[in-house]
Amino acid sequence: MTEPEVIHSWSAPRSLSTSLMYSFAQRDDIEVVDEPLYAAFLKATGVDRPYRDEVLSKMECNGHKVVNDIIYGSGSKKYRYCKIVRSCVSSEQHISKQRLFGLPSELMSKGKHFILIRNPLNILPSFEKVHPPSFLELGLGELVSIYSDLCQMGTPPAVIDADELQRDPETTLRGLCDDLEIPFQVSMLKWEAGPIPEDGVWAPWWYKSVHESTGFSSPKKYPRIFPLSHYDLLEQSLPLYNILRSHVKHKSSLLSCPLPPPSLPVAENAKLLAWVGDEILPRGMAKVSVFDSVVQGGDSVWEGLRIYKGKIFKLEEHLDRLFDSAKALAFDNVPSREEIKEAIFRTLITNGMFDNTHIRLSLTRGKKVTSGMSPTFNRYGCTLIVLAEWKPPVYDNDGGIVLVTATTRRNSPNNLDSKIHHNNLLNNILAKIESSNANAADAIMLDKDGFVSETNATNIFMVKKGRVLIPHADFCLPGITRATVMELVVKENLILEERRISLSEFHTADEVWTTGTMGELSPVVKIDGRVIGEGKVGPVTRTLQNAYKNLTEDSGVLIPTYQEA
Repeated sequence: MTEPEVIHSWSAPRSLSTSLMYSFAQRDDIEVVDEPLYAAFLKATGVDRPYRDEVLSKMECNGHKVVNDIIYGSGSKKYRYCKIVRSCVSSEQHISKQRLFGLPSELMSKGKHFILIRNPLNILPSFEKVHPPSFLELGLGELVSIYSDLCQMGTPPAVIDADELQRDPETTLRGLCDDLEIPFQVSMLKWEAGPIPEDGVWAPWWYKSVHESTGFSSPKKYPRIFPLSHYDLLEQSLPLYNILRSHVKHKSSLLSCPLPPPSLPVAENAKLLAWVGDEILPRGMAKVSVFDSVVQGGDSVWEGLRIYKGKIFKLEEHLDRLFDSAKALAFDNVPSREEIKEAIFRTLITNGMFDNTHIRLSLTRGKKVTSGMSPTFNRYGCTLIVLAEWKPPVYDNDGGIVLVTATTRRNSPNNLDSKIHHNNLLNNILAKIESSNANAADAIMLDKDGFVSETNATNIFMVKKGRVLIPHADFCLPGITRATVMELVVKENLILEERRISLSEFHTADEVWTTGTMGELSPVVKIDGRVIGEGKVGPVTRTLQNAYKNLTEDSGVLIPTYQEA
């Protein structure tokens, strides 16, 4: 007899945990134990079960003895598989702090561990066949705690989803065996119908479907009707399931995406916190309702803000435009200026973002009571979103950028006035697609008469014979950075002229640059294959870049609590 290496299977009820135990029982190197701590749980909690007396009479009730003599006792096989379901989790919560029974810390610190989860949407409809479900019975809170504790010990457990196990048993089991560092055995895929000697006393109440099976059954094509009596319980438990599911290595779904997880432009943004509605949430949880107007019809307004050394540049001007846009779209129940400022400050401070940061500030018309276009369905008030990211200027402001001219024309005020800074950006996106296809930074957009309006993302300036020219803002958004640079042009004693400008004038300009909060002042070195000036940053552009940089350092709204190092 030797001491087997223990494999702990942590799971909630109705999650195929028994089928998985049967699977491991087919191996020639593993002995299985069915919920060895169940009697200790019943004795400690007093929970009533139809089989309570039989369990207490036939199983060891002393948790300390169970851990030392049964879970970690000697055996005849190389491995021991311990199925541990929510029942035990509730009793000692499987934390190595000996909470209820003075259990030895080895319960968590020794052996191999994995967690089996299942969507409560699939568990709850069948749960009450034995007894009514509860949040405690589902056990997802305890499973999250177990995952966290094992991670803190430096042994993060593998997580597998029962739905994946049903959908593709062999791939899921092979992956699990790899995680456990044991060889996969094909025998795990099949077993004979009927009970096995290792079944717990409670098997007649719970294991009927497993006893009728000979392997993992394929998932049903369509789900059961969900009982609305469990809706509140689903709302409580589903976020915890999703926390664990985020750690499943191989996930599939009805609308699965074949692409691997992409890398982020700035890796630090993987763990940012965003304001949505009236709370700050982690990146993966920062979402709006499917009934929100921004989802239903792009019905939202927005602003871009930049943070420089503890100050928000041109905050008041951006808020002015945000409120003007909301008023133009007849938004009701708009948050106050101070409320929006507080949300911005709280988001930045919580993230520790005081420099080199960009904010996408959005205000949607809010959530609707039912899907549809009509604003009369919006009865919850507006939804505020503060998305702050670490983000340097997005263009090459030293070497310059290349532009092409899009065939997509800029919206006319006859159709949708671009002075409303709205989220319905399809007009711009179509032009951006053209620039991406041409490997250019952005695309110049012309107005209905063929004159230059702006790019898909920025305003645009040009220099000819010492004069700075800029298109009228008839068809484009009169940007705040645009207005700031116009003021700087005047301060630098340069001649500024605002008028209609043809595309050929830009092709033959001495200098061209674009302006926007996201990219600041970006020199343009080529348009539609024509080299601009000498093909490098021109003297006027450089002068204004320096003036703009000085302005950002000297002005802005101070973020509370910021102290310059």
